[in-house]
Formats: sequence, C-alpha cells, structure tokens
Amino acid sequence: MARIFDIVEAPDQGAKEMVTRVPARGSGDFRIGSQVICRESQAAVFFRDGKALDTFGPGRHTITTANIPLLVNLLGKLFSGQSPFKAEVYFVNTRDFIDMRWGTPQPIALRDKDLGLAQLRAFGTYSMAIAEPQRFVAQIVGTQGLYQTPQIEDYLRTIIVSRLTDLLGETKAGLFDLPALFDEISAAVKAKLVDDFNAVGIDLKQFFLQSISPTEETQKAIDERAAMGAIGDMQRYLQFKAARAMGAAAEAGEGAAATGVGFGAGIGLGAGMAGMITQAMQGAAAAPAAAAVPEVMSLAEAAAYLKVSEADVQALIDQGQIKAKKIGTSYRISKKVIDEYLAA
Repeated sequence: MARIFDIVEAPDQGAKEMVTRVPARGSGDFRIGSQVICRESQAAVFFRDGKALDTFGPGRHTITTANIPLLVNLLGKLFSGQSPFKAEVYFVNTRDFIDMRWGTPQPIALRDKDLGLAQLRAFGTYSMAIAEPQRFVAQIVGTQGLYQTPQIEDYLRTIIVSRLTDLLGETKAGLFDLPALFDEISAAVKAKLVDDFNAVGIDLKQFFLQSISPTEETQKAIDERAAMGAIGDMQRYLQFKAARAMGAAAEAGEGAAATGVGFGAGIGLGAGMAGMITQAMQGAAAAPAAAAVPEVMSLAEAAAYLKVSEADVQALIDQGQIKAKKIGTSYRISKKVIDEYLAA
C-alpha cells in the first residue's frame, strides 16, 4: 500500500546542506490537502519526470489544485481530486553559503616567461546563495542528476577551475608576477563565473583567490634558478668553497701539531678542489659543442630539452598544447613543435 505524505517538511536540514530530498529515495505519494511546511530560508520544489515544477516559499501550505498548476497540467487526466499523485520534493536551502572552498585537484600547466613551463596549484574561497530554487533544481537535479551537497560543490569547483585556467592563460603573467595580481585575478574570475552560476540559479556573492603555489617540480626549477643567481661571480664562488674546505680540515685536527697538519691538508685540499674545478671549466669551454638535439624526440628527450619532468611534458600533450605522435605506447615529438611552443 502506498504511503501518503500528509505533512511534507525537512526540519533537520543543516545550515551547510544545500538540498534535502523527500522522500530520500524513490517517489512519494501526495494528495490534495497534504501540508507543505517550509522553514525560514527554505523553498520546496515539486519534481517529476525530470522537471522542476511548483515551488513553495517559507510558511505552511495546503496543497490544492490552485497552487500546483504545473503539476496538475503535467499529470493531466491522471490527476483526480483526492487520488494520490507521485512526485519528489526538494527542499532548497536559501541561506548564504559563506567560506565555500575551492582548489585545483590537478596542477595547471602554463607557459612562464622566466621558467619556460610552470605547473601551479591554486586555492581560494567564495560565498553564494541559491537565488532561484526552481531553476537550481531543474539544472542541478534535473540536468546534472546531483542533489548531495559534496556532489554540487565538486560540480561548482569544476566550473571555477575551468574559468581560472582560461584567465591565467589569457593574462600570460609569470609565476613571480601573480602575487601582485590576486585582487585583479579574483575580480576577473568572478566576472566570468557570474553568468555560469546564474544559469543554475545561484547568486555568486564573493570570490577570492588566496594562494597560487608551484608544484614540487616547478619549485625545484625555481630553487635552481635562485641558486645560479646567488652564485654570481664563479671565481669568487670557487674561492669561497676552497676556504670552507680549509676551515673544515683544520677543525678536524687536535692540538697545535694536528692543527698545523690539518691546516696544511686544508690548503692542499682547497687548492686541489679549485684546480679540479678550474680544469673542468676550462675543459668544458674547450670541448666541442654538445651533440645536436634530435629533430624527433622521445618523451624523456623532450623533458630533458625543456628541463622539466616527463610528467610535465605528458600534461602538455594531454592538454593539446604540444602535438605529439603516439606510436604504440610511446610518443614522438618534433623539435620544431617544441620550439614553436616556447616562442609563442
């Protein structure tokens, strides 16, 4: 026997719960005279056959043919006065949702004027409210098939990351320039998102970009660049290294005699190090030019040429930024394609 809902409500809907479904599974049986109770900051949307229909705002409502015209019209001849009718009811939370968090689940690969290629992660917050419950249920529940809050948050996060990636690609700002542009980026991303959120019945109130950080591979490239900049004059760097070696050797001895021996050994070690490094540098300068880069490269060769990881090159291929030919399980990449990518 069908269970008829004489009172339809969602009294336990949490402050962070966007949608509550009645019944939790399947369709419910309702009839003329059933009571719909909406708390403050709630709206009840009747849903049937993939369509968001009649909507009730805060208050206590008695179902009549007058206040469910869309449902009556949909059912047509199947509907009769006191006979139960099947439907689902979605109670939509219309409170402001603040401190909603978003982040990039996968790194964003971007061209960088300083590093060549950078992979970044971004995080931030936003606030929103469901302004049009009927449209929200129609688009999110009806079209996307989502009604659990984590699912809806994941869907919105996907939109945010897509718009952010598009904007960062358009700005062409380097990684080291981005921190000074957080406010501008936040405003620009929000402007892109407003229409997307409105399309599903959501009012985007605020949007903030809180951090952009490099991946481990990109951070290594940054550290190497910083180290090269810090070295500066190579001759002074070699002298500094030799002096440190002498000091360490001297400290290893004990007593005056040992100190003298250690000091002498330190001098010899320092001089030897300086001589070996100098010879290596001279040898490198006199050596012929490195072997030419092949015109067609493997994934590893392309990574070495770009001075990034193979995963970074694979990401560029997957995103369509570099064209590659897949042969079996291997990729072959033209040097010309890589050079054009770097020059773009």
